[in-house]
Amino acid sequence: MSYEEDTRKKLLRDVEATMVPSGDKVTLVAGNIAQITQSLGGNYTVIINGNMAQISAEDADSLGIEIKKSENNDTGSEFSEQLVWDQLKTCYDPEIPVNIVELGLIYDMSIEDGRNGKKIIIKMTLTAPGCGMGPVIADEVDRKIGALQDVESVNVELVWEPQWNQDMMSEAAQLELGMF
Repeated sequence: MSYEEDTRKKLLRDVEATMVPSGDKVTLVAGNIAQITQSLGGNYTVIINGNMAQISAEDADSLGIEIKKSENNDTGSEFSEQLVWDQLKTCYDPEIPVNIVELGLIYDMSIEDGRNGKKIIIKMTLTAPGCGMGPVIADEVDRKIGALQDVESVNVELVWEPQWNQDMMSEAAQLELGMF
């Protein structure tokens, strides 16, 4: 989102959203004003009535934002390990403007041959074990990787060992978050 755009949007219709950080599903009611705080990976993090919520890319029209056809995750590119990593970099924690790869949340990614395509196995963690957004982020990873050409199945496992810490972030992520 460019800085010139108005980040305050009136909801044009009722929309299902996910409360941050609890992960609870709620319906945001048309007519309320939402302040967009982050629009990365296709999703929108908003503040509405003093609460933070995430609106999925598929519901961008509720904010008066045109749904872009290019946000379909099937890139049409030939399958490769790099393609999977690139797709993982389109997934963001709704509270942090850094993708989950640069945050160091992906502990392992492996690719196996299946009957009808590739089986992708991902082990990931969260910045905090009690974060209710874990299933939401894992579902986004599953959906985006599953949309890639030649992917038969995706298995996303949330793991807690080793415990995540800030040293696991890339230098780019630390710079983005002002830690240098």
